[in-house]
Amino acid sequence: MTRRGLGLMVTLAGVLGFAAGCSQDQQSSQATPRIVEKVVYLKPAKTTVQLSFLSAELSDLHVTERVNADTQEVTYGPRLLGKLKLRNQAEDQTARLVSGEIVYLDRSGAPIKVADARGNTEFTFPSFSTDRLDPGADLSRDIDVPFPASATNGQGLSELRINLTFLPSPYREAGAAFAVSMVR
Repeated sequence: MTRRGLGLMVTLAGVLGFAAGCSQDQQSSQATPRIVEKVVYLKPAKTTVQLSFLSAELSDLHVTERVNADTQEVTYGPRLLGKLKLRNQAEDQTARLVSGEIVYLDRSGAPIKVADARGNTEFTFPSFSTDRLDPGADLSRDIDVPFPASATNGQGLSELRINLTFLPSPYREAGAAFAVSMVR
């Protein structure tokens, strides 16, 4: 066989191998489910509530759920995501932030439970970050907690409640004057 013929065979084998690889990729992509993310935003887009001497601003609240586009089967349960901004409005108290919780309420004010297997709706304030909120200071963090699957149809959910656990303590500034004289 000539060099030219051998080169043609190698090239032809490469093209056939590439075509076979492409057909395998098509088959494997057909076997992999196509997952889509459904996002539903909650209204109002931003709200502020008062919790003792702390104000809590909740914004960009939305529910995210991932489903198989072909079967509509839920592959990743619904989660409530958003932003929480806390501000200490006291002049003489500081707050050590411990934890928080989101409670979902139906039209009658009764809590809507999240399935036990999905975890709870509590969140913490990491101790490695600033967990103390001094007068006039603010703190922002992301919210990412499970959302009840029974409320995803929009029929049962009426209100959200945010509960915060914090340790208030008096914030005092003190000063003293004392007499001095210059010695020469």
